[in-house]
Amino acid sequence: MRGTKRQPTPERPERAGLRTGLHTGLRWKLSAAIALVGALVALALSLVVHNAARVSMLDNARDLADERVQIGQRAYERDGRPNFPGVKVDDPALPPALREKVGEGRRATFVTDHAGGLPDIWAAVPVKDGHVLSLHTHFTDRSTDILKDLDQALVIGSIAVVLGGSALGVLIGGQLSRRLRKAAAAANQVAMGEPDVRVRDAIGGVVRDETDDLARAVDAMADALQQRLEAERRVTADIAHELRTPVTGLLTAAELLPPGRPTELVLDRAKAMRTLVEDVLEVARLDGASERAELQDIMLGDFVTRRVAAKDPHVAVRVVHESEVTTDPRRLERVLFNLLANAARHGRPPIEVTVEGRVIRVRDHGPGFPEDLLADGPSRFRTGSRDRAGHGHGLGLTIAAGQARVLGARLTFRNVRPVGAPGHVPSEGAVAVLWLPEHAPTNTGSHPMLPLPGQ
Repeated sequence: MRGTKRQPTPERPERAGLRTGLHTGLRWKLSAAIALVGALVALALSLVVHNAARVSMLDNARDLADERVQIGQRAYERDGRPNFPGVKVDDPALPPALREKVGEGRRATFVTDHAGGLPDIWAAVPVKDGHVLSLHTHFTDRSTDILKDLDQALVIGSIAVVLGGSALGVLIGGQLSRRLRKAAAAANQVAMGEPDVRVRDAIGGVVRDETDDLARAVDAMADALQQRLEAERRVTADIAHELRTPVTGLLTAAELLPPGRPTELVLDRAKAMRTLVEDVLEVARLDGASERAELQDIMLGDFVTRRVAAKDPHVAVRVVHESEVTTDPRRLERVLFNLLANAARHGRPPIEVTVEGRVIRVRDHGPGFPEDLLADGPSRFRTGSRDRAGHGHGLGLTIAAGQARVLGARLTFRNVRPVGAPGHVPSEGAVAVLWLPEHAPTNTGSHPMLPLPGQ
């Protein structure tokens, strides 16, 4: 069998950058949305208030001009001449539109835009002798100052609304984002095999919202999955226990058969069945999370050299750097032998073992791990053969990964390809790497978490 979950290793740090992208927190998205809405609302309200104030001031100015031109009309009709300040007779600058209205015999006011951007106020009225009295005034400086002050106040208010909305978005989004991060961290702990962790307890808080519904759903899913896995583990262990006795009897009976080729075949299959039963029992024990390491201090390079020499003298062992470690020798030997057996079964010689500090590498020069198994990880009863005709039951690397987990170690797999070669280029071998922890597991089986590559 070949396979494990694809993950970056210190030997290939460039893989860590394959999945990169812009990561934006929920709080900033919510803050930006509130700020944008606040800015749009503030802009709309500012335009409405500014236009309403301008129209109101213009209406007041037109009313004032209308009153003044009426006073000028009465004085003209009484004295026969314009004697009111600003009132003119038949002003040639009178706007045509206003002149047309007055020609219909009506009193009217008119607003035109001045070259400087300020409006001009016109008022005109026909008199009895056929002439037109008109009054031309400008928008007062006081009105202009009032509009400027109003605009300034509106800008300051809009900025305050945007900043306040952003702060509110950061506050609300931060609280929600914090709860989601806690939920994600708890869910990751559950995924890593910590059955006592509950997402709803991890997020805490007094206010109940949709995050609690999500937490309850994840907890229910984790409980159901844990129950199913436990049931499968018990069934597997029970079946293996039930098979152990008849398989042992079958092997004993086969040894009593007369010598010959048929007897050798029966013995070979009986031994294979016994090995399978023992492996299944070991997997069931590892799945139960009740295994504990029996720790000893060993010199890792010397230990690996002696064990590999006893297992297969043709395997080359190179100790780059000797290191003393605290681990379980029996479980470490089990992991090492399973990796060697996997390399011998699926790879090609030469098989090389390298010890460097707390790291053990086992490399072969075969076709490498299949990509689907690299993506899915070790899986029991699945081998590297697509047509199910391969040798083995797919338990070797599953047991190795389980024993490494009991040791607090990390077991990774990768294929070796020429530098810069594309993915379709055949690999030049497979490498299994066992990273022993700096600190040994405790008596309860817990151990410090290993840092990810690059941290």
